[in-house]
Amino acid sequence: MSYNNDENPDLLKKVEGDTELKKWLVSYVGEKTEPENGEVNVEMIIKTIAEEFPEFLLVVAEENFIRGYQQALADVEEGEKLFREYNEKTHSG
Repeated sequence: MSYNNDENPDLLKKVEGDTELKKWLVSYVGEKTEPENGEVNVEMIIKTIAEEFPEFLLVVAEENFIRGYQQALADVEEGEKLFREYNEKTHSG
């Protein structure tokens, strides 16, 4: 597994088993991936879920994309509104 500067550094963070679900998931992914240092990170969990439960990950990714797209549109609308207001103030004088 190599690190790319364009990736989120949180992908490589060790996952602590501080809840029952995390304990189970870390154990499961650890047994599947057998990391050299014995630590399971977020990227390993995502890859395992992508392989074994892709429909779950797809729904999460789609929802994230749609929400991001909606936020971008709202930001553009707000930016256009502020630009119009600025122009009205600047050119009405």
